[in-house]
Amino acid sequence: MAAQKSKVTIFDVAKASGVSSSAVSYALNGKPGVSEATRAKVLEVARELGWKPNGAAQSLAQSKTRRIGLVLGYDPQLLAVEPYMMSLISGLGAELERKDYSLLVRMSMDHDDEDAIIEDWIATSNVDAMLLLNLEIGDDRIETMKQNPQMPVLAVADASLTAGLPTLASDDAAAVGLAVRHLYDLGHRSIARVAGPEELGHSYIRDAAFSEATTELGIRYRCLHTDYTPASGAGATRRLLSVNPRPTAIIYDNDVMALAGESVAAVLGVHVPSELSIMSWDDSFMCEAAHPGITALNRDIVRSGHMAASLMLKLIDGEDVGVVEEPPYVLKVRESTSPAPDDRQA
Repeated sequence: MAAQKSKVTIFDVAKASGVSSSAVSYALNGKPGVSEATRAKVLEVARELGWKPNGAAQSLAQSKTRRIGLVLGYDPQLLAVEPYMMSLISGLGAELERKDYSLLVRMSMDHDDEDAIIEDWIATSNVDAMLLLNLEIGDDRIETMKQNPQMPVLAVADASLTAGLPTLASDDAAAVGLAVRHLYDLGHRSIARVAGPEELGHSYIRDAAFSEATTELGIRYRCLHTDYTPASGAGATRRLLSVNPRPTAIIYDNDVMALAGESVAAVLGVHVPSELSIMSWDDSFMCEAAHPGITALNRDIVRSGHMAASLMLKLIDGEDVGVVEEPPYVLKVRESTSPAPDDRQA
């Protein structure tokens, strides 16, 4: 005979009821957000399973945890090499520690996993606020948070993607203009971009801005979408350099892909920058240490982390936060960009 489980949790009740853990929490705690039929079903299932409230958890839910929640849906291989996220977390952690708060980071393997973590945090009040990153077009997390206004949340994204949620935004369209104009002024009339995942909201914003800027200037433009990893950046570079005529400049959506692209060009015997100019969207120590150094769009990611933490603490204190802009991008020109080859200018 199998041993009986010693403690029934809200997740057990949720599974048996066929509803989410947050719905179970609302039903068991008499909160709005579920229909009376669902509430009755959950209460009946809880009674049958022998669920009992956890006094410690209830006490915790009624007070501040002094924790901010962040779910990372990154490929672990990318997270291990890309400096952006570690810079953001450094800024977040430093500002939160200053106010005696901590950062609770969870890793998710897919959308369902991330949704479950967020629903758990909402249901248990295990964090005081949440930070949303890498929004997709029509991201279902937006609707989840709008339906649960009791949980403060800050989205790091273009304001057009966040449906009125408090937002820390960067002006990606202006950054595109900086990059394209720099290459145009150097005589480049055929450029390519190695971009991130097509479903990400900031990829969509950048796609549109690149198309508009290059069309306006009469530049031939091609784009390949990747998963941000060095391997995918290297593969995209090989494909772009195999076409005839090949682009005279390539812009990469992150630093690790730009570094991989520069290495591929060297292996193929394509000299950077006299035959091919290379740019990175994100700047980092790798862009400075590369040979030649990689021209990049620079912003202070650590400072962005400080700003995000400060805004979430304001939300926790009940203050209104609308759309706050990060400091603008600055173009850091290094040795990887130079005038386009004379025989390939349009």
